[in-house]
Parts: sequence; C-alpha cells; structure tokens
Amino acid sequence: MKPFLGGSEGSSSCGSIPVILRHFAPRRISGRNARSGPNRVPADIRFPDADVCPRPSSFPVLLVERVQAQIVLTLSVGAVKPLLAAKDPRCATLMQVPEFASKELGLRGLNLPTGILTGRQASDLDKLRDLADKASAPCLVLVEETPLGFADPRPDIRNQIEERVRRLASAANRLGCRDIAVRCLAKNTDEDFERAAGGIKAALQEIDRFDLNVLLVPHEGLTFEPMRLTDLIKKVGGFRIGSLPSFAHAHASGDIEKTLRKLAPYAESIDATIVGFKDDVHQPFDLAVCVESVRAVGYVNTLALDYVGKGNIVDDLVKARGILDQAVQTDEE
Repeated sequence: MKPFLGGSEGSSSCGSIPVILRHFAPRRISGRNARSGPNRVPADIRFPDADVCPRPSSFPVLLVERVQAQIVLTLSVGAVKPLLAAKDPRCATLMQVPEFASKELGLRGLNLPTGILTGRQASDLDKLRDLADKASAPCLVLVEETPLGFADPRPDIRNQIEERVRRLASAANRLGCRDIAVRCLAKNTDEDFERAAGGIKAALQEIDRFDLNVLLVPHEGLTFEPMRLTDLIKKVGGFRIGSLPSFAHAHASGDIEKTLRKLAPYAESIDATIVGFKDDVHQPFDLAVCVESVRAVGYVNTLALDYVGKGNIVDDLVKARGILDQAVQTDEE
C-alpha cells in the first residue's frame, strides 16, 4: 500500500442555572476579514436565562453569549522528535503525542511537520486524528518542511509542486487540520515575487475543494523580510492565504517586536520558539515580550511551542508553557 504522504519522495439544560458548553468556534482573524470554516480550538459558550430566539411557546429559550477570544497554547510536534527517536516512555510513538501534549504539557492542539508522517498510511492519519480529538489536542496545522519552488518557471516543476500541495491538502483534510503551512523557495527579486504569487494562487485553486488555508512560513530569500512577506500575501489575495511566523524568525530579523506585530495580523498560528533557560530566564529573547507584541495587534489564535534547544525537552517546555500562559492571562485581564 502506498504511503499517504509518500515514502521516499454535553448536552445543555434549560432553566435558571447557566450552562457552560464546549464547542469549536468560528475563527477570528486579527486585522483581517474572518475566514470561513470550523475552528477546532475549544472555546467556551455560555447559555444564560433569556428570551430572545423564535420558538414554539412551550419551549424555554437560550441566549448564546460568546466568551472573549483568547490565545490558545499548542504544540509543534517537531519539538518532541528527540523523545520519539529515543523511544522515551512518556512519548515513545507518534500515537502517544496527543495525550502527552494534553496531559503532560497542558497544550490544546498540534502542529504536525510532514517529516513525522512520512511513510504513514491513510489509516494511521485517521487513528491519529481520533486520538488527538479524544485528548482535546486536535490536529490544527500540517507543516511542509521542504521549501517549495513556487517561483520556478519550469512547467514540470510547477506541476510537481501542485501535485505535492494536493497531497498535503488531502493529508491535512484526513487529519482534521484547518491549515497547511509551506515555505516559498524564491529569490528576493521582483521577477520571483510575481512568479511566486502566481504559483501560490495556482496551488490554492488546486486545493479549493478542501476548504483549507495556506500559511506562508518565513524563509530565506523572498519571504524573510516581514514587509516582503506581507506584500506577497496581499498580492496572492483572498481569504485562504496567511502566515505562520515564529519567535525565532522574528529574533533573527533584528527587531523581534516589530516583526511579530507586522506578521501576527496575517497569522493563523505562531511558533513560540523555545531555545533554553538560564537561571529560569529564557534566552536569547523574552517570551513574555513576544506575547505582548502579538496581543498588541489583536492576535487571538494559537501559539505552538516549538523546542529547538539542547536541554531537557520536557522541563523546558513545561517552564515555557508556564511563562507563556501567565503572559497570555496577564494580557487578557
């Protein structure tokens, strides 16, 4: 059987007592028009006593009151690759990742790199989705790790890229993801800018039936500079193109706060890069400052913890989660 992504290549009650239900709310896109499609990040909905909905006179009614949207902390699954490679008993297999993320780390969703799924069958993706939903850590973003040459003018390369994007979309749809994230391999020239925009538009048309968004991950060349990346997003246009920034890229840009404020309004998810700690202080940048920067422009989607350090993975992720959670809660008060 051929691998899916390729191998080598509650009920409520009526009455005087308010009821809290869990559901998956529509997305809110910071600084842009809201996109269609379900958001699988849990949100709270309160049903207090009220009389506002048309109904048969014998039935009680419920007023739906939306609780303020908030940033949700999730896991970039690439962070735990060393645990999987070492068959750490806490997280020895991919199928253990959802429960590990939810119970051990207190995170509520997964961003999945394609490399971790290489060689998997369709049934594996179905099982992973079911386990993730059961653990309340649903699959949210499928991240392509290999940069795609959207600016390449050769027809055969363009056909290969479109086929790859179709396979990514099919896998993301099977996993229950709402987005796929890609890196654009292109030079920072006007010619490549125009060709890349055309290539991305063509890819979006290929996957339109899947009802997925395409997120551009900052990458060397055309999309490294924040202004250039946002210009490309605007050039492509439409409601299904956005960004997936990271703390690491923002730090590398030379102005972490400005870069995050620039890219966050276009982001469905942001990688909260975790490098390491010295005396309980994250180095080389302040995690709380990063949260303050994205909140300043109204960001209310997900922060995916992505560990790239060389210390104790679990300890550092737990420590980072505490800092980020406190920063999120502080900003929302």
